[in-house]
Amino acid sequence: MTLNRKSKTPLFQQLMEVIIADIESGKLAPGDRLMPERKMAEFYQINRSTVNHALEELTSLGWLMRKQGSGTEVAKGRWGSRQAPQFQWQHLLANRNQQQDPYNKQQNHLRNNFATLDLASGDLPSDLIPDFKFPALSWDQIVKEEENLTETGYLPLKKTITKKLVENFQLPLANQDLLITAGSTQGILLILQTLLRPGDVIATEDPSFLFALPLFQSLGLRLEGIATDQEGIMPRELEKQILAKKVKLLYLNPTFQNPTSRCLSYERRLKITEICRKYYVPIIEDDIFGELDFTTPIPKLKEIAPEQVLYLGSLSKIFGSSIKIGWLLAPQNLIRSLTNTKKLLDSETNLFTQIVANIALSNPAYTLQHKQLITELKKRSQLLCETFTPFKADWTFSEIKGGLYYWFTWQHQNLTRKDWQLFFTENLLVAPSFFFSNDTMSMRINYTTLTPELAESLAHKMQRINSKLLNKK
Repeated sequence: MTLNRKSKTPLFQQLMEVIIADIESGKLAPGDRLMPERKMAEFYQINRSTVNHALEELTSLGWLMRKQGSGTEVAKGRWGSRQAPQFQWQHLLANRNQQQDPYNKQQNHLRNNFATLDLASGDLPSDLIPDFKFPALSWDQIVKEEENLTETGYLPLKKTITKKLVENFQLPLANQDLLITAGSTQGILLILQTLLRPGDVIATEDPSFLFALPLFQSLGLRLEGIATDQEGIMPRELEKQILAKKVKLLYLNPTFQNPTSRCLSYERRLKITEICRKYYVPIIEDDIFGELDFTTPIPKLKEIAPEQVLYLGSLSKIFGSSIKIGWLLAPQNLIRSLTNTKKLLDSETNLFTQIVANIALSNPAYTLQHKQLITELKKRSQLLCETFTPFKADWTFSEIKGGLYYWFTWQHQNLTRKDWQLFFTENLLVAPSFFFSNDTMSMRINYTTLTPELAESLAHKMQRINSKLLNKK
């Protein structure tokens, strides 16, 4: 294969595009070694200095890793850490599917197979979503409800949500306002576009589902992972990164964190808010799993530091992802700025969806159905623990106290991305840790789909996968 010498695109950029295309297509997998510079120069009939230039650029953008004496290999880190070269920017925006992790592409393909057991989903299964009977609504009634629609959302829904936040979590409302959004992700986007500028740094837990989102690349923001342990994000590491990286914003998923389901301890919550006050760093508290607590909730960050914390919530984890309703509780002045950003982006939240959400939340049956949901989640959580009991020597995990996920960590030899292909051979979908961090040793499992029959199938699949992994020691 030769590069196009008549093209106006420099040869080193052409080579970069070829390598990126091979990585995106899966032809080159994370960890694969590239041919030596000399051979690559001969293969493409270009100067070795041109090859070196291309490889250095791709290394700085997160696509490759170079070690002296070991050659060049495809970076093993999370897919979201790869940045598009400036010259490719418009092309990549027009072809965003090309940026999808090849492992994710294979998963999406397998989802169409009826024999596939999908434990990689981020949502509740349909059989657990609360079912409500809604009153007939005429078009005239919906139009009339526009009188209750303000810039910050549908007033009856705002009132219902606010009441629940006070009753369930004791969140303070003095000098605060609520903005209704089209899901929590829109809330995150509004905050980023209002408070940050290209080049700014956001800190978050490592691992974190934020690393799987494409938002940060397109906005020119940098995402820094902070080390965690069983109690959550580590205060000393956070302070170190705030000073070293000039962190402008901290994003936390402190209650049943995605993907680990860990809860930030109360002591840590106090320390984290203290550090962020000291350095004037706002905190996004994403509490989308807060309603899925099996025990007495730990006080929210918003309760501890109301002026420092921007509180996000969502209905999608209870009513399903098709109900795109979220909310943002923040100081009134900031809500005004976020509302202006929302208007500038022309990101209206559908009135009908807000009406439906308010009817569901106000329904007298909601409290009972929520209790029934928690009871069923506890049963399925216990079922998953029992299913994995025979594999405790191989996969470590802790029984969760709420949320949707379990986090399992392999206890033996280092796993590569290729090892995770074994799950595909068993038609078993999980979310490997490389979706959320640079680690390749763990996996997130959504336990909520489990029934006794599916648990039996899962046990057989895991037994076969384990045998193959252990034989590779």
